[in-house]
Amino acid sequence: MAVRASSACGASLAELVARFGGELIGDGQTRVRQVGTLEGAGPDQIAFFSNPRYRSRLRATQAGAVILARPFACETSRPRIVTDNPYAYYAKVAAYLNPPLEIAPGVHPSAVVDPTVRVPASATVGACARIGAGAVLGEGVRVLEGCSIGERVSIGEGTLLYPGVVVYADCVIGRRCILHAGAVIGADGFGMALENGRWLKIPQLGRVVIGDEVEIGANSTIDRGAIEDTVIEDGVKIDNQVQIGHNCRIGAHSAIAGCAGIAGSTRVGRHCRIGGAAMIQGHIEIADHTDISGGTTILKSIDTPGVYTSIFPFLPHREWLKNAPYLRRLEEMARELKELKARLDRLERNEP
Repeated sequence: MAVRASSACGASLAELVARFGGELIGDGQTRVRQVGTLEGAGPDQIAFFSNPRYRSRLRATQAGAVILARPFACETSRPRIVTDNPYAYYAKVAAYLNPPLEIAPGVHPSAVVDPTVRVPASATVGACARIGAGAVLGEGVRVLEGCSIGERVSIGEGTLLYPGVVVYADCVIGRRCILHAGAVIGADGFGMALENGRWLKIPQLGRVVIGDEVEIGANSTIDRGAIEDTVIEDGVKIDNQVQIGHNCRIGAHSAIAGCAGIAGSTRVGRHCRIGGAAMIQGHIEIADHTDISGGTTILKSIDTPGVYTSIFPFLPHREWLKNAPYLRRLEEMARELKELKARLDRLERNEP
């Protein structure tokens, strides 16, 4: 049974600063029991402020305390914690006030665990879960209801698999990972060869190898490699409904937002950020520290870090209808402009 640890006692601001750093301004004995928004927080909650557009909300907040950056420290009289990165500080406080689920260890009677598998006393295997032959579970692993773990899968210590996660045979998951409900790790990549108008399936012989402290969102899918492995390096964060094709490599501490798709054999560098619904062509490389805006399509390699955007700004529908014909004629218009410029150049030189 999973229960969330109580945070009823909360913490004083002095305790939070002692634990996480920052500068305290105001009454350090102010206690907060939960986080909240500037608009909705009450006297026993702490909010954060980082966007200057919300100054009016900061001035009007009823929060018991606020986390903010130094340039805004004088814009409220509420007890406050001053820090260089208010959002990251808020994340730490939220995690502290809302501890992880407490899940009792043990194997549910309805679980099917192959006799070759040793389940550590600290691990949990939930109702109707299946653990295949030769699988290895680390200390404190939690495999919740309805998960299916294939043969020879390795799961590192402290990793949590929410209900309905499927991990195909031979895949490797590191330590302290979180896989949300419905994630599928190690399904066959899209490998097909065309012969005489018919598709021949190519066996997918690689694995998926996931590093430590990776989080994978609900219903996201990561395909196994065709020959070599698909690799997700340490600290990668993947949102819901993301597709990663076979033989991809995602560099450490990159983040991929929901509904993005990465085609096979693509290498994404370290510390990259890929926006929601971005589409990335296969067999290309993305440099470290590259940001790709939501909805952007990347069709060739990026070797220079930066922010890349290909989406056309939205317009009211009638305006879009007016502009669409011109978009379709850009090549023709560019050619006409080039010819017109050439004629003007000749006129300036008094040539016929």
